[in-house]
Amino acid sequence: MNRRRAVRGLRARAFRAAEPLLRSVPRDHRESDAAFRRRRRVTGAVSVAGASLLGVSLSTPPGSPRFYGLTLGVAGTWVVGGLASGPLHLGRMFGPGDRLRRPVVTPVASGVGAFGAFYAAALVARRIPVLERAIGSVLRYADQGSTPLVATTALANGVAEEVFFRGALYAAAGVRRPVLVSTAVYGLATTATRNPALVLASVPMGLLFAQQRRITGGIQASVLTHVVWSALMLRYLPPLFADRLAEERPTAPAADDGPR
Repeated sequence: MNRRRAVRGLRARAFRAAEPLLRSVPRDHRESDAAFRRRRRVTGAVSVAGASLLGVSLSTPPGSPRFYGLTLGVAGTWVVGGLASGPLHLGRMFGPGDRLRRPVVTPVASGVGAFGAFYAAALVARRIPVLERAIGSVLRYADQGSTPLVATTALANGVAEEVFFRGALYAAAGVRRPVLVSTAVYGLATTATRNPALVLASVPMGLLFAQQRRITGGIQASVLTHVVWSALMLRYLPPLFADRLAEERPTAPAADDGPR
């Protein structure tokens, strides 16, 4: 009997702790039919333009000025497209006493948790040749590039993706299954990279970000989660693939000693 009570008590505490993650806040983000149609036109055009630029950016040499310029261009495309589509919202979530507050701690913890799950998955992926190659081809941009510039472009793109995909595109998806629609488009845009590891990662992370958007009614939660997750991935994932990254590095040309 005491054990049953203890289990019920643990369940009740777990539910109370998880309630902010599951309870959607009330909101009124309605817009006119004309504004909604305009948002859809803008997001459709920007989705194609941004995905195309994304594919080009990851076909450039790591550490090259062209790579940094293109990746910042991708971020700019997402941000400008998101803001041009219509109003965006930061969102709120329930806190103690049912008070609404801006989401901060929970999204940061979610980013740490997502990183932990991906780190565990990476331990398995590095034993699968096709995934090891795919992950190595992405991490080489961090390994061979300038750390501050790589971090800047990666985090800027994380924020920009949330502005567009969980901000503008989620709103353009309408009231019927916006979580699935926005995640599907996010995954389709990622296929432009032609990298299976990035495409696979886009699905669970897209679902997580979209759920945060659904619950909070805005993009602040997903922005914080995305930034924390990206920063931890950049810092701790490359050492797991050190051998692969060593193979990816360009070899220096042999010195010419001249005629003998």
